[in-house]
Amino acid sequence: MNDDTNDGQPYNLSRRKVLGGLGAVGLASAGAGLGTSAYFTDTESLTGNTLAAGELDLKLDYKSTYAGGPGRLDDIVSMGYGDAEDLGDGVYLLDQTPQPSDMEAWEDNLAEFDFCSPEADEFLVNGDGISIFHLEDVKPGDSGEVTISIHICDNPAWLEMGGELSENAENGINEPESEVDETDGPMAGELADAIEVTAWYDEDCDNVYEPTGTGEQQELEIALVSDTSGSMSQEIGDLQTAAKDFVDNLSSPDEAAAISFSDGASLDQGLTTNYQAVKDAIDLYTSGGGTDMGQGITTASNELQGGANATASASKVMIVLTDGQPTSQSAATAAATAAKNAGIRIFAIALGSGAGQSYLANNIASSPGDAFVAPDAADLDTVYSEIAQIVLAGEQVIAEGTLSDVMATLAAGVELDGDRNEEERQPYPGNTTQCIGFEWELPAEVGNEVQTDSVSFDIDFTATQYRHNPQTTTPQ
Repeated sequence: MNDDTNDGQPYNLSRRKVLGGLGAVGLASAGAGLGTSAYFTDTESLTGNTLAAGELDLKLDYKSTYAGGPGRLDDIVSMGYGDAEDLGDGVYLLDQTPQPSDMEAWEDNLAEFDFCSPEADEFLVNGDGISIFHLEDVKPGDSGEVTISIHICDNPAWLEMGGELSENAENGINEPESEVDETDGPMAGELADAIEVTAWYDEDCDNVYEPTGTGEQQELEIALVSDTSGSMSQEIGDLQTAAKDFVDNLSSPDEAAAISFSDGASLDQGLTTNYQAVKDAIDLYTSGGGTDMGQGITTASNELQGGANATASASKVMIVLTDGQPTSQSAATAAATAAKNAGIRIFAIALGSGAGQSYLANNIASSPGDAFVAPDAADLDTVYSEIAQIVLAGEQVIAEGTLSDVMATLAAGVELDGDRNEEERQPYPGNTTQCIGFEWELPAEVGNEVQTDSVSFDIDFTATQYRHNPQTTTPQ
């Protein structure tokens, strides 16, 4: 019996028949689809997607001085310092960026100036090598200093300071020098080994190295004087955080007090070593009213001088923060003058573009170097931290020794710390100014062996992104 049957008829399937049958099935399926095209549909889109690389741009400005002895202004101008100024006592302003002709406009707008804007390149050092010291006829007893303001745009970054001694030349040996020195050659000079150098964190950017804090006396008493006027409504939270972080740096027997001012002033917490009580008082701040800064300063001064826990021998400090102009400038100036005459050191913080930075620096703060600018409320924590470093520990040295020693240290790279109050190394915040000081001196007792010698050296700074790089070692 044949299995290949169909109702008794044998199957006879050729290749052509199989293919033809498959084609018919396909056509039937396609025909079925044409008759049922009204499906439910829904489309959602994610459009306009873009990715833009961020910015990490390091910019500098600086101020350099030279203590070269009285009556030398013409000599200094002839060395290429066309804008040099005689500051008195044999000290000269060599150069600064911005230039002196730009300084008035620069300082008036500093609180609202965007260091990261293209316009800033007109004022700041940005990618160009600058020769700060190019001095001739340096004598034993002379010294010079440069304070460098650092701006990192616009993200936090690790910062490293570097340098190189490129020349330490003998330049021949004259008759007096030949009695004590017989070496000669491009790196055979003695000047780099004779010059003494200190590099430090210049917390108040005042061109002066201050190695000890205000609180080196028996104890420290600090009054935190805070603007709580209506314009502070958006900044109160950041103020509270920064002020409380400052209090956390204190330890007994140091005392703190909290004072707020708006339409008047309030002693929210008198001097105490109960730091939690001070922080609790700050936590209760709310915004509203005017800006009676004069009453705030007077209330703080009275507490520092005559409060129940005030100590006559203590070092007394006031930190005044405002985001605006005082209700009465004359009253605020008078109150600040009286406090300073009583021995109170006043630090002033200008928050945002509405605060009168120039007024605070010249009329409220104990010196322009004690006036700080916080462009944004988020910068307050950094500013309070810098003030804490000044009053509690003094300014820290980065490197010191002979010029040869310091340049050798910098050649290996020195990792800078963006917040000296923290135990671990911290990055530098974006859009915040911090200063580095660099001072050199040729000691008066140096002898004839440095006659005609010359040195050349470089200083540089390298910023490396912080994000995705939370480490304490800067990658090369």
